[in-house]
Amino acid sequence: MSSWLGGLGSGLGQSLGQVGGSLSSFTGQISNFTKDMLLEGVEEVGDAATELQVSNSKLADVEAAFTAQKSEYDRLKRLHAELEEKLEASEIQIKQQSAEYRTLLQQKDVEISHLKARESGLQEDVQKFQQSAQSAAVSPAVLPVTTASLTTTSSSPATFLTHHPGSHQGFHSDEIDISDVLWSQQEINRLSTEVMRLEAELAHWRRMSQASTATGTANGDQGEILKLQKTIKELRDEMSREVDEHQHELAALQDAQRQKMAEVTRRHREELREYEERIEELEDQVHNGSSQVSSSSDASKVLKLQTSVKSLEEAAEQREKQLAELSASLEDAQRQRAALQLERDEAQEENAGLLQNYSRLQASVVELQTRVQEQEGKALQKAQLEHEIHTLRAKLEGAEKEIGRLKSLPETEPKEEVEHADILELSTTIGLLRQEKEVLEQEKLDLQQRLKLSEEQMINNSKALMESDTESVEDLKVALERGEKVLRATEEERDTLMSELEELDRQNQEATQHMISVKEQLSEQLKEVEAELIRVTSERDTTKDQKRALEQELDSHKEKISQSAFTLNDLHMEKQQLERTLKELKDKLAHAHEQSREARREVAELKKTLQEREEQLAAAKAALDQGEERGTEAQRASEQLEGKERELSDLRRELDQMKSAYEKAMSEEYEMKMETRRLREECEHALGKEEELTKQLKESQTVLNRTVREKDTRIEALRLEKNQLEGELTQAERTLTEQVKQYQQTIEELTRARSMDASALQTEHESAIKLNQEKDLEIAKLKRDMEQLASDHRDTNEMLSITVAGQKQLTDLLQEKDIFVETLKQNAADLQTEMENRVSVMTKEAENNKQAMEEKDKQLGGMKEENSHLKEEIDRLKDQQSRPQSLAEPKTLDIITELEAEIAQLKSSKNSLEEEVQTLRRTTEEQQASFFLSQQSVQAQQSELEQAHALHQQATLNYDRLIQARDEEIARLQQTVDQLTESQSLGRFPAPQGEVILQEHKTQSLNQENGNEKYDLSKVEIERLVRGIKEKETEISQLNEKNLSLTRQLDQLVVSHDEVGKLSQMIRQKDLEIQALHARVSMGGGHSQDMLYLQQQLQAFAVEREQMLAVLNEKTRENSQLRSDYHRLMDIVAGKEAALVKLQQENQRLSNMSDPSGSQEMFKETIQNLSRIIREKDIEIDALTQKCQTLVTVLQSSGGEYGAASGGVSSNQFEELLTERDSMKQQVKKMEEWKQQVITTVKNMQQESAQLHEELIKLQSQVSADSDCSSKLSVDYARLIQSYEQKEKRLGSLSLELAQVQQTISQLSTTKDVLLGKLDSVAQTPEIPVRQSGSPPLTAEASSQQAASLINKDKLQEELERLQALLTEKENLIRTLQENNHRLSNSASSSESEQSRQAEEVGQLRERLESLQRSVREKDLLIKTKGDQLIQVREALQNRENDNEVLKQAVTNLKERALILEIEAKKLKEENEQVVARSREKESEFRALQETNMQVSLLLREKEFELSAVSEKAATVEKMLKDKETGKSGELNQLLNELKSMQDKAVMFQQERDQMMMALKQKQMETTAVQTELQHVRDKEQRLNLELERLRNHLLEIEDSYTREAIAAEDRETELRRRVALLDEKLATSSNAVENASQQASMQVESLQEQLSGAVKQRDNALAQLRTSQEQVNQYAVSLSNLQMVLEQFQQEEKAMYSAELEKHKKEKEEWKRKALILEDQASALQMNLDEANAALESATRLTDQLDQKEEQMEELKKQVNVRQEMLEEAQRKLMNLLNSTEGKIDKVLMRNLFLGYFHTPKPKRADVLRLMGSVLGLSREEVDKMLEEDGRHGVTGWVSSWLGARGAQSVPNTPQRPTSGQGLNSSFSEMFVKFLELESTPSLPAPKLPVHSIKPLSAPPPGRTSGSAPTAAGAAASIRRAGEANPFLAPRSAAVPLLAASGSGGPGGHLLMKPISDALPTFTPVPVSAEASGGAVLKDLLKQ
Repeated sequence: MSSWLGGLGSGLGQSLGQVGGSLSSFTGQISNFTKDMLLEGVEEVGDAATELQVSNSKLADVEAAFTAQKSEYDRLKRLHAELEEKLEASEIQIKQQSAEYRTLLQQKDVEISHLKARESGLQEDVQKFQQSAQSAAVSPAVLPVTTASLTTTSSSPATFLTHHPGSHQGFHSDEIDISDVLWSQQEINRLSTEVMRLEAELAHWRRMSQASTATGTANGDQGEILKLQKTIKELRDEMSREVDEHQHELAALQDAQRQKMAEVTRRHREELREYEERIEELEDQVHNGSSQVSSSSDASKVLKLQTSVKSLEEAAEQREKQLAELSASLEDAQRQRAALQLERDEAQEENAGLLQNYSRLQASVVELQTRVQEQEGKALQKAQLEHEIHTLRAKLEGAEKEIGRLKSLPETEPKEEVEHADILELSTTIGLLRQEKEVLEQEKLDLQQRLKLSEEQMINNSKALMESDTESVEDLKVALERGEKVLRATEEERDTLMSELEELDRQNQEATQHMISVKEQLSEQLKEVEAELIRVTSERDTTKDQKRALEQELDSHKEKISQSAFTLNDLHMEKQQLERTLKELKDKLAHAHEQSREARREVAELKKTLQEREEQLAAAKAALDQGEERGTEAQRASEQLEGKERELSDLRRELDQMKSAYEKAMSEEYEMKMETRRLREECEHALGKEEELTKQLKESQTVLNRTVREKDTRIEALRLEKNQLEGELTQAERTLTEQVKQYQQTIEELTRARSMDASALQTEHESAIKLNQEKDLEIAKLKRDMEQLASDHRDTNEMLSITVAGQKQLTDLLQEKDIFVETLKQNAADLQTEMENRVSVMTKEAENNKQAMEEKDKQLGGMKEENSHLKEEIDRLKDQQSRPQSLAEPKTLDIITELEAEIAQLKSSKNSLEEEVQTLRRTTEEQQASFFLSQQSVQAQQSELEQAHALHQQATLNYDRLIQARDEEIARLQQTVDQLTESQSLGRFPAPQGEVILQEHKTQSLNQENGNEKYDLSKVEIERLVRGIKEKETEISQLNEKNLSLTRQLDQLVVSHDEVGKLSQMIRQKDLEIQALHARVSMGGGHSQDMLYLQQQLQAFAVEREQMLAVLNEKTRENSQLRSDYHRLMDIVAGKEAALVKLQQENQRLSNMSDPSGSQEMFKETIQNLSRIIREKDIEIDALTQKCQTLVTVLQSSGGEYGAASGGVSSNQFEELLTERDSMKQQVKKMEEWKQQVITTVKNMQQESAQLHEELIKLQSQVSADSDCSSKLSVDYARLIQSYEQKEKRLGSLSLELAQVQQTISQLSTTKDVLLGKLDSVAQTPEIPVRQSGSPPLTAEASSQQAASLINKDKLQEELERLQALLTEKENLIRTLQENNHRLSNSASSSESEQSRQAEEVGQLRERLESLQRSVREKDLLIKTKGDQLIQVREALQNRENDNEVLKQAVTNLKERALILEIEAKKLKEENEQVVARSREKESEFRALQETNMQVSLLLREKEFELSAVSEKAATVEKMLKDKETGKSGELNQLLNELKSMQDKAVMFQQERDQMMMALKQKQMETTAVQTELQHVRDKEQRLNLELERLRNHLLEIEDSYTREAIAAEDRETELRRRVALLDEKLATSSNAVENASQQASMQVESLQEQLSGAVKQRDNALAQLRTSQEQVNQYAVSLSNLQMVLEQFQQEEKAMYSAELEKHKKEKEEWKRKALILEDQASALQMNLDEANAALESATRLTDQLDQKEEQMEELKKQVNVRQEMLEEAQRKLMNLLNSTEGKIDKVLMRNLFLGYFHTPKPKRADVLRLMGSVLGLSREEVDKMLEEDGRHGVTGWVSSWLGARGAQSVPNTPQRPTSGQGLNSSFSEMFVKFLELESTPSLPAPKLPVHSIKPLSAPPPGRTSGSAPTAAGAAASIRRAGEANPFLAPRSAAVPLLAASGSGGPGGHLLMKPISDALPTFTPVPVSAEASGGAVLKDLLKQ
């Protein structure tokens, strides 16, 4: 039982100890934090300036610490980077070495395995040889053959045994080189060739032995063969011995070189370490020297300093001598270095030559070895010949590849002339090899034939075998003799080569020794130079110390001298400025007169030009009225009219701009007058100062002259010393840098020279280069130090020169003063005379100015509206800038840097603008005199206004500061209130403040974006705004005065204060009610616990009030800090506003230039919309600022009340602040939305600028459309000409028809005459035959009757028949004639009708002719016009022809380019083909390599089979050797040697296979690279082909278009010429017709000529207009092209614009001058009235807004009071319910624990347990005592006391049970635990540190505050339990909130009490407790949890 109790007690103690420790740490943190917060307000400084100084000093200290830390950090960072680089380099080296060692180990393992296999094979061979020897022992003649063969086979491996251990020396050394590996590979290759040769010999002698055993004949010939074999063996032994010796020498050389390089690297590293140590010592010395600054500069130290100066001078002389000696030694060292460098270059050249010779010799040695092998292998049989032929073919292919590679190498590297000799040698060797190959093939064929013959002979005759053997022996002898000759030649060549190699080795050794000596000499020189550097740095440090001491001495004198010198300088500068201003004023007055005259002339000229323009317009309008019938001409005239109207609008705009410039000039005149007055006052003041200073100077000069002379001498001596030291230092640095460069070059050259022999040195060289780089860094550091010293030296020189110049100025100024006073008097007299003359002139101009002023009044209205808009924008900008966010503080430095850069840019632009302003001022000086007269009457008012303005500026500054401070306070308080509300209302789930921070980030980013977008605005708008701002400054001053009055009225408003007082009274009443309720509860309980509870609650309230006061003090301090930041930001904002104004003015000017008509209206609309939005937002901002002011006043008044009385700030006010914060948040959201709107408007403006750009493009398209219109007009003209020609053709056809008709008429008349003649003849002819016919019958009858008898009847009948035929013929003739007659009569009638018709037609034709003549006249006029147009068209055609010629030239150029491109394409194709050929060659090479690889693999398989056979033989040989160990030791040694040689051969075979694999891989990589190159080239070719095709198509299209245009132009020309010729002919014909026309036609012609003259005039006018329009079009095009260059040439264009505008508008100046004087007075009066009215209106609106806001605040506060009252009532109801519900209830678990615990407590303490049970059950103490007295005998107290003990262990003593409880051993466990908690809850840990932004370092706490600042933990817990709703700092128990919810670290801007919980502090789960629950219940709940 006791152990169980002990365990339970220990567990309880541990758990409660943990809980208590955490609670105590929590309470301690809270108490410490509250202490810190309360003590923070102590450091508050009353004055802002002193606070600024304090903060600046702290800032300076922090910055100094930061710079020191940053420099240390940079140094450590550099060290870290260097160490990392070293680590990486060492890791890479270790990796490389480990990889090399691993590969070597693998190679060794492989070699060992191969050697074992080789050993077994050789043992088998030995056994076989032994068997053959035994068999040969039977026949004695065969014995020497076997012995010889054994000796031959064993002798050659014996030679390799001597070198074998040497070949493995490098493997065990740590410093393994790539050169060793290469050498070992070469050795392996050589040994492999030897193995091949020996194997071939073995096979040969085996065959020979077999043949000898088979035949057993030819014993006599064997002796000769043995001799030859011996000689061959001896030769081979000598060869192998010499090669082994050569290899031993090479190994020794390499070992010596390694040792030397190791020593060199070790020395180099040691030197580098020494240098690093020296550099560190120097840095320490520099730091110590820089840190030591002497502070005393008393007069008593002057003597000491003088003595030290003398000693320093002596030391300086000694050092000069030393420096001279050092410089001489340096020069000697440089000469030596140059000589060494020359020697090094020579050695490098020798090395390069030796290396080349070495490589050549190696190649020749390899070739000789191959020759020897070939010549030895000539005696072999058919299989060996075939095998060698295969190998030779492979070698030939490799050699051919090498030839190709070497051929390609000289193409790429033509500079390498040495390789040419190698290539020639290789080519010769290859030719010899080919010849030898051909010889071998012939020999092979001969051998084959001989073999066939021998086989036939063997079959035919066995006896003939002997003869054939002898013949073959003779052939072999001949072959052997040849081989011996070749061997001798090779031996001679080998001897020569060996001698050359020995010479090369010696030269190599000498070169290495020479390089080592050079390196040692260079290192010694480095050491000397570094020692000199150390000396120089020490001397520099001493000189620095001396300089500092002298500077401290000089500082005291300098301050005195500088004060007097600065005052004198200021006076002198003021005097010079006054003189300059006087001169400038005179120049300006003279210039103004000249400009006024020029302006008058220009006005007259402008009037004339205007009249001319109006006349032209009238003429153009008349021409337009007449030309409406012609559509095209009317369109042109209308376009010209529109252009004229645009010009008029432009002129009007320019007039407006001139007016604004004139207004600006007037304002500048006024400013100049004010400046002259101020300068006069300053002159008078300066004269007074000068008189005072002369007295002071005379006194101080006598003292100064003495000291200065002494100082001058010392300073000059020091200067000389310094200059010398600096020169020497610079020389030393140069030498150092040169030496470093030379060392780097030497190291690089050494690495190049040794890369062929020793590649392992590369790593060491790289490390050396890195060390050199580190040295360079150190040298750079030293250079920086030197530069710093030089800058210090310059500063000292400048200070000394300033002092000397000040003394000279003091003497000069005294002399200049008297002269200046006299000059001033003379100037004043001259000025008075000039002013009197000018006054008379300016009175006249004043009248002109008055008239101008009347017109100005009209403009003032518009200007004031723009001013109001601009003012609102300025106010908005100020408000935006006066509301800095809490997060903006760390970014202010970045913003300031950006703004400084922008300010520098703006300053440069400002300087250029100031120059322009000076030019403008000269023009306005004329008006200054007139202004002077006009302003004399106003001077009294102006002086009063100036005084008022000065007062107002001071008042506005104070007011702005107050407003800014209050705004910042409100912003901070809003943040604190937000956090409070989040901790109170959102206590269930504490929201993080990341959103606020994000919003602030967004707003900042938006502000930055706005800033960037504002700077993107054009400069024109900014200039316009600058002008507006200058005019608005006066208005702003008046408004600020009214603002002051309003702020006074607002300060006097007591309504809000009274309401706040009422609210505070209501809160106090609520507090009293709460206290009364608590009292009721305590009375209901009737226990002392409740009294203690209430006391603790009161203490908690007092603590909360103190905390709130601390928070308020902190906020005021933060506000005072923010004021300084705000002033700085305001200056920046002012600069930004000026920049904005300039940019806006430039924007407007650009907009006026770009689109004068449409875009300006768009801009105006957008600006008006923006100004409207800005006004609304400004109103909202004013309301917010007023709210903030009221909040500040409330807080200040509440803070004062709380400071005066102990009555506290309740949570109601914080809730009001929270509600206001919510409203402010909404307004901030609105403002952000508005910002987004502004951003969108800015984007829209950008889009509009893009639209303007598009409109410019449209204008260009319009220009092109105009050109199209002109082309259409030309087409229309062509159509008109065609129609005219058609009509003329019709006329011609009609005239032709007329001519035809006339011809037909004439023909008809002729035919008629002919017919009439014919008719007459016809009428005559028929009468004659009738008569004849009538007469013959009569005569016939008579004759017949008379002579019937004479004439026969037959004759008569014949005659009758003949006459009848004649009659029929005549009748037919008559009929035809009758028909003809009828026809003629018909035709005559028809011709008569036709003649009548033709007469009618002739009449019609005459009428037509007349009409045609009229039309011809009209056409003549038209022709004349068209002729002119034709001339123009011809000119256009000529231009087109010129263009065509240009285009043809361009086409030819393009053709040439296309040809060039085709040539290039052909070249590329050829290159492609070459590349393809190369790729094919590479592929063929690759295939050959694959074939060789296959052959090598087959060979390897064969070798593996042979190895397996050899291993079997070795096993048999081992058995044989075991049997015959005794007598065969020599043979065993030979066999072992053979074994080792075979092992070496196996290793060499494997390495050869690896090399072949590597070569294969390389070839594959090369083929892939070549394929990629091929693909790349093909792609290029495709691209070029595509480009060629495109260019061809383009050329064809261009040619087609130009040919079409040329053909069309030629066709047009021919047509036009033909038409002109036709027109000329028609003109001639028509002129004849016109001459023949009547007088009426001539009259008509005259009238038409008059009309024509008018039309010609119209046409000329139209042409002139057309030309002007074309010029305008050209100008538009030029302006469009120049618009892109506007940004670069903006200032020049501005100057040109201003000058042009001035020249244009000077003519109107006189009119404006008349109006200006009249308008000025009116404008000033009206402006004053307007400003007052506007100010009154604005103040009234603000007052109304403020009153409305106050009323809204009152209503909100009342609502909050009602809400609080409802909350109170609910709390009361809940309390009553809790009391009612918990009065009669008892916890079962508690009673069970008490009951059980009673039995575990000791008996004397059980009474306490019973009392506690009584208190739980609601019994009084007296009743419990009675019960205890009655039942004490029965032992009830035992179990009850144990019960109480157990309960006490489970209770939490947040409050002690009784104020006076028993102490000591009799006290219960719960009481002791409560005491423990109280002890632990006292603050032991320090409070958590706040962020840097919110808390400044605290001073010592005052003694008065400490008592109340540390409340007990019990009180805090009680306050949490009972008054959770009313406590803003502690969350209620009912809400599931961490206990530390109020004391975390929140955002950077808020207070620590207001911030969410931090990760560092412990959090606890909430413990819900009932209202009457005691500490025991709390402990029990904790234990359960």
